[in-house]
Amino acid sequence: MIARVLYRNNVQGVLDYVSGKAKSTVLGFRNTYSDTDTDMKFFGRVLYHLGNRHGSKKRYAHISLNLPRGENLNDKDFFELSQKYMEHMGYGEQPYVVIRHHDTKHEHVHIVSSTIKEDCLQINLSNDIRRSIATQKYLEKEFGLSPSPDTKQTRELPKYEMPEFRNRDINGVRFYIQDITNNTLQKYKVRSFRELAAHLKDHHIELRTVDRNGRVGLSYGVSVKDGYRSRFINGYTVHPQLSGPKLQKVFERNQSSKLLPMVKKRLEKQLRTAYGLFRTINPEHLPDILKAHQKLDCKVEYDEEGKAVDFTVYDKSGYALKSGEIANNIGILQNPELFGNGYTQMYAESEQLRLEIRRCIKEAYRSTYQDSGSKTLFSEHIDRISIKAIVIEMAKSERFLFLKKYLQTDNRKLGKLIQAQFDIVKDKLYMSESAREEHDLKAKAEIIEQVMGKELFDTVKQKRVLFELLHSLGVKYGRGNLRYANSSRHKVKLDIGHVQLPVQMDVYASPGFVKENEKVLDGLLNDRTAKEIGLSPTAIFLPLMFPNLYSAMALPYRQKFERLSLRAYHKYAERMQVSLEKSPNDYVRFFNAKGFRFERREGRLHIRSIYSESSVGVPLAPKAQAYLESSGDLNKILVNQSEILEDIGNHGRDNLKSLWSGYLIERGQYKKAAYLFVLDGVRPNVPLEILEHHMENGFREILHTVSKKQMDRKQSRLLRKGAYALGNLLRSKDLKEEEVFNGFKDEMTDFSKYKGRGLSM
Repeated sequence: MIARVLYRNNVQGVLDYVSGKAKSTVLGFRNTYSDTDTDMKFFGRVLYHLGNRHGSKKRYAHISLNLPRGENLNDKDFFELSQKYMEHMGYGEQPYVVIRHHDTKHEHVHIVSSTIKEDCLQINLSNDIRRSIATQKYLEKEFGLSPSPDTKQTRELPKYEMPEFRNRDINGVRFYIQDITNNTLQKYKVRSFRELAAHLKDHHIELRTVDRNGRVGLSYGVSVKDGYRSRFINGYTVHPQLSGPKLQKVFERNQSSKLLPMVKKRLEKQLRTAYGLFRTINPEHLPDILKAHQKLDCKVEYDEEGKAVDFTVYDKSGYALKSGEIANNIGILQNPELFGNGYTQMYAESEQLRLEIRRCIKEAYRSTYQDSGSKTLFSEHIDRISIKAIVIEMAKSERFLFLKKYLQTDNRKLGKLIQAQFDIVKDKLYMSESAREEHDLKAKAEIIEQVMGKELFDTVKQKRVLFELLHSLGVKYGRGNLRYANSSRHKVKLDIGHVQLPVQMDVYASPGFVKENEKVLDGLLNDRTAKEIGLSPTAIFLPLMFPNLYSAMALPYRQKFERLSLRAYHKYAERMQVSLEKSPNDYVRFFNAKGFRFERREGRLHIRSIYSESSVGVPLAPKAQAYLESSGDLNKILVNQSEILEDIGNHGRDNLKSLWSGYLIERGQYKKAAYLFVLDGVRPNVPLEILEHHMENGFREILHTVSKKQMDRKQSRLLRKGAYALGNLLRSKDLKEEEVFNGFKDEMTDFSKYKGRGLSM
């Protein structure tokens, strides 16, 4: 199902259109003082009365709900679907009419309403498109309809070789033109009518322009291969925003954008870089070369004799630029020596090729280091790994495969090219990484010294958490020197006295959490702003990874940390849930399901966490607050939060492990989340709708696989775990299991070798 939402400044024309069709059925009226005795004339007066109470240009809403071709609903179900859509979109108490049209091959209804309420205030229209998409998904499941695309941006523009327009009336043609043109203007930053016509040509749409005393008149028509041609339709009739003067403003805005010169400069650099690799280029190969080497979409243009004369680059920014617009001397005709020989050959002696090979070698060093599990420092990895291992890794990369394809040389010569650059890259990379590691170690030493001097931790507990402080920074201490935990290559002198070893270290400190923790400590000690620190959403899990460290943190520092981490997680969670969020009610409910609550403080809405040790909250942005306040049930929803949060506590999910499990699921780390659940009994704190979405997206199969693996090992203890996983994932409470997999460990590395014993100094 596709919902299309349009706003209008006046409503009479819309009412005339939706009610004037011969093949139409009024399915019903809602909230019009008398739903049974209302007619279109009376309904029009109701909307006019409400709309004139406000000066907004979005006083009226015209919504169409379109079913996929071949799918149908009876009148009763379609009216029920329409009512539920309007309820979720905030129009539940507004007057509206639902009219079904039968003039196209896809079934659809039109809904007309007002955005102005009885109290003269306007319905909050924030996130209306995203909420509409979420509502579509929800109703598609409820009514058994095919799923729709997530957003307009993810939809490919439809290309019909033979559109069946012959049996459509002119409105069917109008809607086709409107849909294709609207999507084209979203996908591309069009700058002229000629460019727009070129984009629409592949979709069988023609443009005709007329100069009317300085104003451009525009009309659209459809022409297909079988000879059918529609009559040309005035642009304003197709849609008011698709008229000539309106589009002229769009073109002028795109042409005068400050982004355009930067795009041209970047494209020129990318093209010259690609040219520098080749002695000659067959124009037919240019699109493949630019796509593989520079990730640019390109289309070559030919004259009537089939000779390549120019090319157009379709940039990720949305601009479509011919070669002459990018630079004067960069086109095909301006470079006959490069494009005139009819074959493609890479320039083996070029400086650009040497740079590309060096880049391949550098990328191979980094990828082999990541695959090794980062058990040593990067500089040590560079020093120890053989050239053979690097070449094997290089051979897998897209960049190297591109070079090999067009270099046209044997492996022996290619090996010599690599050998000539290998030592240069190795030495330079080794020196730069060694210097960076030394600098980072000194920065860690400064943090430790600041911690000791600024009383970041409670005075009584500071000595007891000193080892965990070192552990959380990825370092070790001994004999007056600070070193990396996984290497003794670098050292920094530091005197912090005796460091007491813990009895047991249960949690592995992955490099990602070490880096995040370092940002937190540096930010707290130097009173940096949230923007300067730049926390990621994973910062909220640091007390889970280093519990003793954060429980010993002095209250003022702990409160600041919790505010900063909560703000970072809140921003992340807003983005993750928006595609399934139908209304302000869902916004609150989804956060409640994750263990967060909202409350009013001095007229502002704040968000708080059940995982916080202090009662800190973060105020919502004014736009988010206005969005929530637009719900008439907000006060009731805030009161009912306690019920959801108590349920989390009653089922043993009031801990960061459950939030971490939900985070893994949202990030697509299904296997790690499945191990946490099946083996460690950790149930995710995630809204049921989002959980169901991920179950359908592959999480269910991963749970099956992980459960079966564990059954093979310990069948007598795990026969029931698959049922809990699939049947009642949020309710199982007392599942325990010996550790086979630790979901908090880094994917590539393992710290279990240190369990149960101290680290030698």
